[in-house]
Amino acid sequence: MRKQSIYKQLLAFFIAGIVSFTTLGGWISAQAQTGFPTNLVGDGKPFKPADIQQSEKPYEGGDRGIPEGIDKRRPMRSRNYPWSAIGRVQGTTADAKRYHCTGTLIADDLVLTNAHCVIDSDTHQLSKELRFIPNVINGKPASPGDIAKVDNIAKNVWYGTDFRNGGFDNVKNQSNDWALIRINQPLARKYGRLGWKVVPSSTLIKQKQGKLFFVGYSGDYPDPTKEGYQTYTAGQGWTAGYQADCSIVSEQSNLLYHNCATAGGASGGPIIDWIDRMPYIVALNNGEVTIPSTGQDVINFAVKIDFLDKLFGRN
Repeated sequence: MRKQSIYKQLLAFFIAGIVSFTTLGGWISAQAQTGFPTNLVGDGKPFKPADIQQSEKPYEGGDRGIPEGIDKRRPMRSRNYPWSAIGRVQGTTADAKRYHCTGTLIADDLVLTNAHCVIDSDTHQLSKELRFIPNVINGKPASPGDIAKVDNIAKNVWYGTDFRNGGFDNVKNQSNDWALIRINQPLARKYGRLGWKVVPSSTLIKQKQGKLFFVGYSGDYPDPTKEGYQTYTAGQGWTAGYQADCSIVSEQSNLLYHNCATAGGASGGPIIDWIDRMPYIVALNNGEVTIPSTGQDVINFAVKIDFLDKLFGRN
């Protein structure tokens, strides 16, 4: 970013969700909706539709052909719950540039993602168009007709920050990098929804080491030119990557640090814990620090999930 951040100067901060974020421009103006709305309905509990099977394995049929040790991520190719409730958030700018993030159904018509997936952190203005495609695998949704859009974005998008007063270098902005989008179809009734649970950071750090998992539509994954991924012909960012054995490693300035594998497109991806054999979002991925010269991932950031309890009046 343009200003010196709190991180070491030798590290470059890259937003982990919007592909080619620095090229975004020409966003439409809209009134910020950073206040807590009163018309949201959600109980924070997971919901599995009766006609969808549940599976803790996102890669049905095994992982044959994927070399071990090259990448910790595995393709999320299951149509079962809860994988069915996770999808791509796609945005379009006023000058026709497109980008994508990751989103998760948490209520009938509400998708959870990052603020920087709906609003430009430099211009502070909303995207022109937003869509949500659930359960995209190799470029194909579970049903072609279930590509939802956001009608009247200015009224149906809520976010924790518009990135004023320091942009993305401001730690407060980073820790409030959440957004909810209301889509025009109640897709969770068909695909299910994930719950959320506020777990103390100390518990996540000390007791959940290696027990969390992450899903995100990273723009660098899967690469069909690499061994084992040749069948993913839709290209990178069109099949979600899944990583098990993730950890929240620390907390600083109300921002969580984690070691799940992320890249551009994975912003808004859920960090999930199985609690009583049901999936709950316990943190929201939103960024990473890399070494500029090598692109090596150093550490990743996540937003604490307690804002959802406030939004839905649970505390």
